[in-house]
Amino acid sequence: MSMKDGRQIAMVGFLQAQNCSIAPGSWRHQANPMDFLTPAYFQRIGRVLEEGKFHLAFFDDRLAMPDIYGHDHREAVENGIRVVKMDPATILVSIAGATKHLGLGATYSTTYYEPFHVARLFATLDLMTEGRAAWNIVTSLNDSEAANFGRAEHLEHDLRYDRADEFVEVVIGHWDSWEEGAIIGDKASGRFADGSKVHALNHQGEYFRSKGPLPVPRSPQGHPVLIQAGQSGRGRRFAGRWGELIFVVYPTIEAGRKQYADLKQAVADAGRDPDKVTVAPACYVCVAETRAAAEAKRDYVLSLAKPMDALVLLSEVTNFDFASKDLDSEFTDEELRKMSWTGFKDRVVALSGKPNPTVRDFVHFSGRGTIREFPIFCGTPTDVADQMEEWFTSRACDGFVLVATQMPGAFEDFARLVVPELQRRGLYHKDYAGNTLRENLGLTRPNAGDWKKTDRGR
Repeated sequence: MSMKDGRQIAMVGFLQAQNCSIAPGSWRHQANPMDFLTPAYFQRIGRVLEEGKFHLAFFDDRLAMPDIYGHDHREAVENGIRVVKMDPATILVSIAGATKHLGLGATYSTTYYEPFHVARLFATLDLMTEGRAAWNIVTSLNDSEAANFGRAEHLEHDLRYDRADEFVEVVIGHWDSWEEGAIIGDKASGRFADGSKVHALNHQGEYFRSKGPLPVPRSPQGHPVLIQAGQSGRGRRFAGRWGELIFVVYPTIEAGRKQYADLKQAVADAGRDPDKVTVAPACYVCVAETRAAAEAKRDYVLSLAKPMDALVLLSEVTNFDFASKDLDSEFTDEELRKMSWTGFKDRVVALSGKPNPTVRDFVHFSGRGTIREFPIFCGTPTDVADQMEEWFTSRACDGFVLVATQMPGAFEDFARLVVPELQRRGLYHKDYAGNTLRENLGLTRPNAGDWKKTDRGR
């Protein structure tokens, strides 16, 4: 039981600024509203998450419509396969107005944006949410995204992370432009701020040059929380260096325990305290008052998936056109080597037991486009709490990223049925610890320049 070591589950709601959750079939759910182009839709979700005492709502993102399959966007558009992709940071401001404590995170790419732009956007978001902002650091992964930014193709996997390391150094450097207490605001003397406490960055590196100072002072939580999702070898080192909340995908609890230990070791190797880093796997929850009702919910959601969902999204995430091969055609070593998301490909190879999986293997073992992609906790509130408790107390995770089978019903069910049971067991907080996301996640507030004193600032 977690009461012995004081650990409690960190809970994250996984959102998309689009027409569906990460499961494209969710928009086809009879209970899913269709007003996803309005602020009311996202504010409704935000209020539900806050009522359930979720620590954070965070938005996944990609910078292109899925159009790798058949080199055309039409199948994706016709089937509503994650084709609406609005800017997530803008939507977070809308949610912030409807909530008071919920953390608010958005994905912004290190591959196609500039560090100064990201630093200013998230520093401003952190102020406008009074210290509730988080930045999910990603490296973009397909040629469609590259084409939208005038590039011929995306960068190679490890090179993307090398560049991302410097990108984050520049962003944090800019966030540290203003020391604590720099603003004086003395109207009588006319002195607004202490110029000696505001610093230019003057960064000149391998990939970036950026002068500064950032014209945005520090927020109540110091600077935004850093979210990362690296699971491959190079990605894991990156997550170990920077991630304060690490989003992961584990097919089983056994795989989770091993990868959890590997990630915590990567954090320690970077000279950081592993206990201060939250590792949270994605999951679905189908819960109801009876097991039969919960299983009926799950089966209905599974029935909403179409074969095309998987093929379109597999093409997007691997940067390979799945329309170019037959279902039972094996991928060659060369084709596998060129795939973008190394961790995703490695998972399919491991689960299939084949060094050269077929298209059908990718569809089956990845679960892409269906709720089989992540573990499904299904049953009564007691059943679901039992499953989550096992993952949490056996050190497969520090929390969970809940993906919705439909909006906002999946979050409502969890908040109404599962949260009280987890609270009763002492596994889930009964109220927010403070006003900022860092306080609620148990993270120390960083002062300007702190990161340079650690291995991260090497």
